[in-house]
Parts: sequence; structure tokens; C-alpha cells
Amino acid sequence: MIRTAERLNSIQEYYFSKKLREVRGLMAQGRPIINMGIGSPDLVPSKKVLNAIQTAVTENGAHQYQSYQGLPQLRKAIAQFYKQRFQVTADPDTEILPLMGSKEGIMHISLAFLNEGDEVLIPNPGYPTYTSVTNLVGAVPKYYDLTDENGWFPDLEELQKQDLSKVRVMWLSYPHMPTGATATRDQFKKIVAFARKNDILLVNDNPYSFVLNSDPASILSIENAKDVCLELNSLSKTFNMAGWRVGFVLGNDEHINAILKVKSNMDSGMFYGIQKGAIAALESTDDWFEELNNVYGKRRALIFQLADTLGCTYDRNAVGMFVWAKLPQGSKSSEEFIDDILYKKDLFITPGTIFGSNGEGYIRFSLCISEDKIKEAIARF
Repeated sequence: MIRTAERLNSIQEYYFSKKLREVRGLMAQGRPIINMGIGSPDLVPSKKVLNAIQTAVTENGAHQYQSYQGLPQLRKAIAQFYKQRFQVTADPDTEILPLMGSKEGIMHISLAFLNEGDEVLIPNPGYPTYTSVTNLVGAVPKYYDLTDENGWFPDLEELQKQDLSKVRVMWLSYPHMPTGATATRDQFKKIVAFARKNDILLVNDNPYSFVLNSDPASILSIENAKDVCLELNSLSKTFNMAGWRVGFVLGNDEHINAILKVKSNMDSGMFYGIQKGAIAALESTDDWFEELNNVYGKRRALIFQLADTLGCTYDRNAVGMFVWAKLPQGSKSSEEFIDDILYKKDLFITPGTIFGSNGEGYIRFSLCISEDKIKEAIARF
């Protein structure tokens, strides 16, 4: 009998992989399911981006292996984007590494900086991949609480009282997924100081800065943050390129080189055409962001109506492409609540518990669905 690796015992199949199988099964039975669960943009990239990739396909060398570090033009475009949008200066030759999506970067960073038995600070609630990757590399998840009462920001004084001697990496994501909370510059300063004091590598996962957010921010804008910080970013949400798998990580040259050692042994470079399309996306003007947010703003207003219909409460100032909503007092558990709606109203919403125990009592709506579909969902109630 062929046995699987013991590391698989520490993880489960990704929730959406499993749950969407169930949803597809219902659809195959003829059920008119409306999927508000997953954040996969239904909008398309700009014509400029599509034209760039189409033109690139016919260029000499387009179908050859590409550099592990990506095209120099792509790294320069990322540097210019960060300078213009975040006021962050990064050397395109040494401090930027393109990735096949930021999710890939979570694995690369973990392999580069974690040994078996090392501890990792992970937000609760937070992106489930932080936990699964930590387990896969043999490190130990150490959760820190995020609560509505504290603005979904860690209580650093409480954290400092804990034994942090084995902690090597701390994951955070602002704007925060799934709650849509943002961090102030002062909060970023405090958490960078916390990481420096405890010799912890701080990794900010930052793919939602430009969705319904009037004040995009990068943790790398804090003075000397690169000494202890990395920042992941992605073109999936901002430029509707989720399936293209384009992301990148920024940090100092020592940290980037460590990640490159892992990455160069795991892929053979990103397709040339996609890199050219990514360059075009990063050069987008303000008109692109305004148009994108106009669409999401209208959708969010309708989701607020749906949440009101369900008796939920929510933060109107939260950002990103989700609405994080608190269930009415006395409701069923989050998973029971969404299953009840799924089977009675043919509507799939994400339960907050998939993001951690502090997600109990919450549900998450995605804005990656047309206004007509949201109106139809409202009508079902």
C-alpha cells in the first residue's frame, strides 16, 4: 500500500475546493445557485492589457523559458507603481521579485525562512493558506486574535507578554481579508517596531489596497521597514487578472535573494506574454481605478441591502471586494446559517469560520457578482 506523506495529516482540502464541489453538484441538479462566496473577479482586464498580451505572443522569444526574476521591464514597472501609488522606493534589480500569484509567495517565503518547529504568528480571522503552508513546512501556527472591538488589529501589548522566542514569521494583511479593516500609519509603525524588537520577519499581504479604498497604503512606507518586512502584492483583484497568476514580493536584497533560492527551484519563469500584460496593467491611469470602484461601489450598496434583509450588521467604512457581516444575535452558527440559505434560497455565502474561530458569528459576501444577480438574491427573501 502506497502511503501519503505525514505532512498531509496536518492540512485539509481547501474549503472552497470542497464546498464549491457541493455547489456545482446542486447546480447540476438544476438548482439556480447564486455564488457570493469566492472572490474571483468577474470583470475583465483593460483593453490595453489584453492588447499587450496578444501582441507579445508573436514576439521573438515569447515561448522560451523566461528569467526566474521576471523581465527587467516588469520589475521596473512594479517599482514605478510602488513609487507612484505608495511613495515606496524599491530597487527593481535587487528588491523586487515577480511571482506566479501571491499565494505562491506564501509558500516560497515559508520555505525560505522557517525551520521545523519554528513558530508563526497568524491572524485569527485570516487567510487560511497561512495556516496550511505553515503546517506543510513543519512549523507551528501561533494565532493572534483580531476582534471588532480592537478594529481588527492585533493587541501588541498582549502579544508582547507571550513567549515569542520561537517566532520567526508574522503574517498580516492590510487591508485585512476577510474583514476589510485598514491599518493607520501609526499602527504600521507600532507593528514594525514590534517585529524589530522580537527579531520577527513581518509579511504584509496587500492585494486589496485599490478596491473601494481612498487611501492605499504599504507597510514598506514606514522608515527602515525593509529591515524586518516583506510585502506581497497581486494583480488579481486590482486588475481583474486572477487567473493569470501574477504577483510580486518586495523587501531588502537579502530577503529577496532567500526567496529567489526557493523560487528558482520550483518554476521556470512566468510566460512572457503575461509579463507584458502585467506591465500594461501597472501603467494604468487613475481612470481605471475610478471605473473599477464605480462598479464595486454599486454592487456593495446592493450587498448592504441584502445584509440588511438578513438582519446583519457591517462596517460601511471597510474596504476591499468583500462585505464582512455580523449575524443577528441568537442566530445559528455561521456554517449552519449559510447552509440553511444555500438549500432554502439557492444562495452561497462564505461562513466566517473558515477564516478562524474569531469568524464565528460572521459571514462574508463577495462583490464579484453582477448587480442583476445581487438584486435577484434580494428578491428571493
